[in-house]
Amino acid sequence: MADTGLEIQPDRVEKLGPFIGVFTPSVLTILGVILYLRTGWVVGNVGLPRALLIVTIANAITLLTSLSVSAVSTNMRVRAGGAYYIISRSLGLEIGAAIGIPLFLAQALSVTLYAFGLAESLRYVWPDVEIVPVAAGTVVVVALLAGRGASLALRLQLPIVAAIGASLGALAIGVSGRAPDIGEVAAGIEGGESFWVVFAVFFPAVTGIMAGISLSGDLRDPQRSIPRGTLAAVLTGFAVYLAVPVLLAVAATSQELVDNELIWFDIAGPTLSWFIFPGLWGAIFSSAVGSILGAPRTIEALVKDGALPGLFARGKSVTSGFGVSLLLSTGTALAAVLLGDLNTVAPVLSMFFLITYGVINLVAGLGILSGELSYRPTLRIPWWLSLAGSAACFWVMFVISPLAFVVAISIEAAIYVAVRRRRMTASFGDLRRSALLGIVRSTLLRLAKLPQDPRNWRPNVLVFAGDVSHRAGLVRFGSWLVQDRGILTVAKLVVGELSDHAADIPQRVASLHSELEELGVAAFAEVDVVKSFEEGAIAVSQANGIAGIDSNTLMFGWSSKPARRAGMLRIIRQVGGLGKSAVICKVPDGFAPGVTPRIDVWWGGLQQNGDLMVLLAHLLTLNPAWRGASMSIKSIASSPESAARSEEALERMIKAARVNSKFEVILKPADKTVSAVIQTESGSADVVLLGLSDPPVGEEEIYAERLALLVEGLDTVLLVRNAGSFRGQLLGEELRVEEGSRD
Repeated sequence: MADTGLEIQPDRVEKLGPFIGVFTPSVLTILGVILYLRTGWVVGNVGLPRALLIVTIANAITLLTSLSVSAVSTNMRVRAGGAYYIISRSLGLEIGAAIGIPLFLAQALSVTLYAFGLAESLRYVWPDVEIVPVAAGTVVVVALLAGRGASLALRLQLPIVAAIGASLGALAIGVSGRAPDIGEVAAGIEGGESFWVVFAVFFPAVTGIMAGISLSGDLRDPQRSIPRGTLAAVLTGFAVYLAVPVLLAVAATSQELVDNELIWFDIAGPTLSWFIFPGLWGAIFSSAVGSILGAPRTIEALVKDGALPGLFARGKSVTSGFGVSLLLSTGTALAAVLLGDLNTVAPVLSMFFLITYGVINLVAGLGILSGELSYRPTLRIPWWLSLAGSAACFWVMFVISPLAFVVAISIEAAIYVAVRRRRMTASFGDLRRSALLGIVRSTLLRLAKLPQDPRNWRPNVLVFAGDVSHRAGLVRFGSWLVQDRGILTVAKLVVGELSDHAADIPQRVASLHSELEELGVAAFAEVDVVKSFEEGAIAVSQANGIAGIDSNTLMFGWSSKPARRAGMLRIIRQVGGLGKSAVICKVPDGFAPGVTPRIDVWWGGLQQNGDLMVLLAHLLTLNPAWRGASMSIKSIASSPESAARSEEALERMIKAARVNSKFEVILKPADKTVSAVIQTESGSADVVLLGLSDPPVGEEEIYAERLALLVEGLDTVLLVRNAGSFRGQLLGEELRVEEGSRD
């Protein structure tokens, strides 16, 4: 990891407990600007019953998220970064960064939200006060306080808890003795804001749990402090938000609640209103402090993981003074002051916090569903509760604003792509592998129970490549034939004793993976130590695959040595008995298809190789590298009568097979061999597909010499042996009788 410029001095940083480190910043952020300045607006717009429904939905989402956070935090040591740390260590650095960067923006914008609230409240004392300058000044003061350290900033919040309690008491006393108008209590104003617009403005009130979670790196025992402090803060906030709307609805009309943002003061009366000010200003100020403490820590965690350049964390760490991360957070909050007012900032915050909540819930649910053995939280919650919380978050985002939902998700996706290009390497595992393994296992078990059919055949190709740098053409052909429709495995056989090479296998596999990536080939890499090439290839071909998706086609590179070719033929005979087809690929170094590639398939009809050859040729034409390729099926006839029958059969076959191909039957001259005809007709083709037969046992070298003569003069050839269980059936049910009748 490159030097980021952080000067963290843990010995000088006082660690915090659950009350000071989690409960206090969380509950004071929850009981902040929305409580004092927008709860009445919520009730006035939608009426008391729907206001309580908004409070319940929002707190239900937060409670589920708190449970998920608590479960995950008891399974890992949550270090600096809070929600970002949890997500990145569970779903990977890329997804963590995609959530973490918007989370930083949301935390910074929260400071702006609370600054606007403080500025609005000052109008009760100074009606002509300018909102923007006061909000900007508040941001600066909060940043200066945060620069002195989290411990000092958080300890200053303790008296605010008492002040908030006093303000709630003043409100309750002011309401006492008033007789509620039931009609006014139940109904909001006519023409008020819609339910979900009001929800979007209210939701930032319950996002205060992020303030405590973000201080995870400052806690003595995060595994104990986060669950206790977070759940206590959520339940406390829920109780207050259920009580305050009722008190406000009893004390004022809907219109008064909408028009007068400072209705608390009027309800409390001239004397008790002075108990409101300390709670209001203290809550707003402490909420801003909680947010400004979280944003720089998120940035520093992103920098430490390499998701952001080290420039963003130059200078001192936020735990010990001012640095770029704190300055960046302050600058972002100041820039957001230009948005103008609290109601504009709140919905933006809602979207990014909802995404964060949704993903945290997803992490907790996947931890159980994936069967991850390392996921052993001491606080366990049902997986369906976490997933319900996740679904609720994304559903609420959509109903608030479909457009904003799409924009928010698009921003996350863009960040994910940008961060992925940085090719970060994590030093830790995450849930993605377990989740995918769970999906694969379930799918494979279901797949194994389904009957196989020729219509479902796909090329699962096992390439014996040896040195990939010298067999690049062979590997590329394997990739072209598979083309996202099957599975490609590239195997390297190491002849020798396992005891001599076992320690090198992981490094060899990693090297093979790297070579395949350089070629742009998506394939599985396999390195096997074998006694001999022939025995090893047969053993590997038997073992390769799982649950009905074992390799059905083997590929070998052409060898100039007759003995090596004879060995391949012996292997092909043996694996043919296992129902595996084979292809010997002769391809020159640096081969690439032409501008308008030409593919020739020579159909003999006696060995039932034709259907596989045609299908492989068709697969080539579907590959972008072979775009515009023309396929021609050719056959040799010894007489005009035979030629006529062959033409009729080929025409029927092409029509029934539904492949885009021409056909041609060549009448063999008496003075020419079959090899000569093929070389004459296909000498300029980009690739030629020819059938293989099984030579008699002991005559493999003789047949290997004949193959050398057959492919002489042809640059690129695929020699195909069809031994699959659907031999003669791959081009369609209706071709079986025709194929059999021609042999």
